[in-house]
Amino acid sequence: MKMMKILDRYLFTEFLRNLFLITISFVLLFLIIDFFEKIRMFLSNHATVMQMGSFFLFRIPMMIAQILPASVLLSSLLTFGYLSKHSEITAIKANGISLYRLSVPVMSIAIVVCLLIFYLSEWVTPYTNDRAEHIRLIEVQKRKSMGTFKQDQIWYRGQKGIYNFRLFDAQSNTLRGITIHYLDRQMNLIKRLDAEKGEWNGNQWLFHNVLITQFREGGFPLLSKVPQEVIDLPEKPSDFKMIQKDIESMGYFELDRYIRKLQSEGYDATRYIVDLQGKIAFSFVSIILAVIGFSFSLRSERSGGIAQGIGTGLIIGFSYWLVYAFGMSLGRSETLSPLIAAWFANILFTAVSIFLVLRVRT
Repeated sequence: MKMMKILDRYLFTEFLRNLFLITISFVLLFLIIDFFEKIRMFLSNHATVMQMGSFFLFRIPMMIAQILPASVLLSSLLTFGYLSKHSEITAIKANGISLYRLSVPVMSIAIVVCLLIFYLSEWVTPYTNDRAEHIRLIEVQKRKSMGTFKQDQIWYRGQKGIYNFRLFDAQSNTLRGITIHYLDRQMNLIKRLDAEKGEWNGNQWLFHNVLITQFREGGFPLLSKVPQEVIDLPEKPSDFKMIQKDIESMGYFELDRYIRKLQSEGYDATRYIVDLQGKIAFSFVSIILAVIGFSFSLRSERSGGIAQGIGTGLIIGFSYWLVYAFGMSLGRSETLSPLIAAWFANILFTAVSIFLVLRVRT
């Protein structure tokens, strides 16, 4: 029992040290790449050092949430690979300790990392991503914030009046659930336009199922309905993208409320359901990659090819993101159901990890 406590403490310390160093290295690498990608934009807009520093500071939580699974994989490979290289695995087996027992400290940390990723994506990164975009768009590029994303709706103060949209699809440049209040200079309501959908064709907005209400002083409103009509709006899709809340800026529960609201109003929320399931699925990847790293490191102990085991493990681990992105794209295109699409990579790599674990000779 005492030996196991010492061994657990040793593995726990080694794994955490590797995890910390690898995570810091990845964050610095990401910051350097991000800096050189955006330095021209900052310099052309005469950004201050404080603005640049604040922007990259608010980007760090998102970077950590994205790279933690890769850090867990590499930490697992390095920790157990080091034990294999120095014949410590052989000594542990000679003392009758199961190799599966060695994975307990690492798996415990991987579970904590899963919870940390969910915590970051739910309560930290939505705020920090918003702040980073506010610094980039409003403070540095001096764009005017004419609207807000409030109560799962877009409110926009446009040149023609006040716009309200239930949904803006930034990928297809489509507006849904449109209400436009036209105001005169005295802020009196003179006309209201309601439309089911609006499409941007590259030069202008084409609205569908349009209901126009003209308000007359001292008289009844005049109603007119047309199936399609080109609407003269000065704003382009890029103006609405500034206030449309990105999926990455929504936590799981906020996105869930948004989906329920869209469904209650009869809108197709498939792509949002895929992203909702993806937020949960991605949180569990640290456990899967930790198992893969553990299995490959112990497999290399038998074959003597530590570098080969680490390289193969890295290829399998990082290929998770390719499969994950592929599954998400199939879900958004409705080729697969949202649940299967989001969990496709996890299911596949869980099967691979189980296969590798069963090949470990304890």
